[in-house]
Amino acid sequence: MRSRSFRFIPRRPSRHPVRLACEIVRERDFKLISREIVELSESGLLVRPETRVLTGDELLVSFMAPFSRIYIDAQAVVARIVHGRRVTDPGQAIGIAFDNIDACSRALIQRQMADLPEISARHRSARMFS
Repeated sequence: MRSRSFRFIPRRPSRHPVRLACEIVRERDFKLISREIVELSESGLLVRPETRVLTGDELLVSFMAPFSRIYIDAQAVVARIVHGRRVTDPGQAIGIAFDNIDACSRALIQRQMADLPEISARHRSARMFS
């Protein structure tokens, strides 16, 4: 009988629909990129853009953690640009991955978002702005 080996597949952080004010600026010229978060997870966020950006642009992110009065500041990078061309894309958005965020801030986000509904993997883009 052959033994089975199972590959470890890391769990993807859960994403939660939220509406939060934020200030996201491009690091090289401090141009304002966004003022509104629409999805949040412990590893990144999805925002509505005010300015065009490129994948890989480095950003500075600042927002108040949900259900608290604690500000979170982090360095991030543009991971994905949603152009809104697909039927399931309700509009333009920017996917941002945290590049440098301290463990306390990450834990705070995770704890504060634990009771909110998650966006399922199948319906993430379809429910982005609903």
